[in-house]
Amino acid sequence: MSWIRQPLGHGVGLRTRHYGELLERGASGAPWFEVISENYFEPGGRPWAVLDRLRRDVPVVMHGVSLGVGNADGIGDKYLPQLRTAIRRIEPAWVSDHLCWGALNGRYAHDLWPLPFTEEAIARAVENVSRTQDAIGRTMLLENVSSYVTFGESTMPEWDFVTEVARRADCGILLDINNVFVNGKNHGFDPAQYINAIPPELVGQLHLAGHTDCGTHLLDSHVGPVPDAVWEVYRKAVARFGSVPTLVEWDEEVPSYDVLLAEAKRAGAIEREVLGP
Repeated sequence: MSWIRQPLGHGVGLRTRHYGELLERGASGAPWFEVISENYFEPGGRPWAVLDRLRRDVPVVMHGVSLGVGNADGIGDKYLPQLRTAIRRIEPAWVSDHLCWGALNGRYAHDLWPLPFTEEAIARAVENVSRTQDAIGRTMLLENVSSYVTFGESTMPEWDFVTEVARRADCGILLDINNVFVNGKNHGFDPAQYINAIPPELVGQLHLAGHTDCGTHLLDSHVGPVPDAVWEVYRKAVARFGSVPTLVEWDEEVPSYDVLLAEAKRAGAIEREVLGP
């Protein structure tokens, strides 16, 4: 398998607050939508009605939050068949999840916990990603996560860890620009150093979001518009990676659909400023 970037433009996440409007209006100006994979493991209901309506108009991508490619005991036996079934029904443009762990002995934390940046963790993630890609018959994207601790066992910087997993697993990277900024502040590195270390050919999607300043650290809260400082890192990312499908995440205090769409359009405008028409 190998990752091939698809030129979808600048999309938005599908959120329950917008269901009624989207059922009535359809995509309403969004070139694509990202949906949470696990929300579609069971058939039927309003989420499927909205999704089926949108799929008539625009592409959809699936973004998981519970795969746990870094789990020490692997991926749950039930998860991959459910994911494969959802993929077959939705037929997404691509599938992504997070480079993290979140379960042990069958118990799920429902959180995205960071991994130590070690050869052992790389090997475990590569094994789980390879198993997943074989099961779904697709190349997937892995997202870098926000973090609030570091590990004494780590032997490399985060950007090298993310790159090595993607290369060895033969998958792509969903680079979350807000997480790069948040981790830079929390752990004392320059976000530009992270951006410049990621091979452009591995990047298949970008995420943008807001965060919360907690004084001692930044929290990846996905609340509010994208901060100016994150937009500046996005400019650097566009200059390095070129035109990459980009999605704005806004999961807390979700605004009107038009406000969310305006954030996505701002990303498109910045891309044109950086790259030219």
